[in-house]
Amino acid sequence: MYDLMRSHSYVRVKICGVTRVEDAVVAEEAGADAVGVVMYSDSPRSICPDEAEKIFAALGPFTARVVVTHTTSPDDLDRVIALHPAAVQVSHLHDVPRAAGVQVIRVVEGVPLPPHADAYIVDRSCGTGRPFDPAAVRAVMRESRVPVVLAGGLDPRNVRAAVEAFHPYAVDVCSGVERVPGVKDPALIRAFVAAARGCPSGENGRPA
Repeated sequence: MYDLMRSHSYVRVKICGVTRVEDAVVAEEAGADAVGVVMYSDSPRSICPDEAEKIFAALGPFTARVVVTHTTSPDDLDRVIALHPAAVQVSHLHDVPRAAGVQVIRVVEGVPLPPHADAYIVDRSCGTGRPFDPAAVRAVMRESRVPVVLAGGLDPRNVRAAVEAFHPYAVDVCSGVERVPGVKDPALIRAFVAAARGCPSGENGRPA
């Protein structure tokens, strides 16, 4: 079982479904630990490799770049890995070799858990805002030996309660900080990061 007390005095935040450089920059400035882009998906937020490269290039060295993909194609996955993200978030059981130099976040809706993961993200939303299933989160927490990320229906109003209830390694938000699909709201991004860490509005809660 993943040790819930191991690293959760500081909850990590990923702003996902970013399609614009300016939104990535706002997320980083707000204190997000990771910025996610979607590729090779039918999502309205799916972008091409050139766009992903521009977004990643705008970020500083200490902000993790993550590519989310729902593709079943090994060739698509190779193109994702060629961008050298810190991690790939996959919905299918791709075999990602260690030599690829990326960590693997596997999307799950509950147990049993697929093998060969550096983290699991409990998510049945895929950017739609559908709320997570608390029972599924608890089951994954019990079974996982690696970090667990919480996603689905999170926004600045409810993320703190979710963090306090489940103590995840990280929280992931997409539609909960958007004006329209693919266009983020800077104020909502800042509010989400602050709320996730239990800070007053305008503070990001990063350790000094």
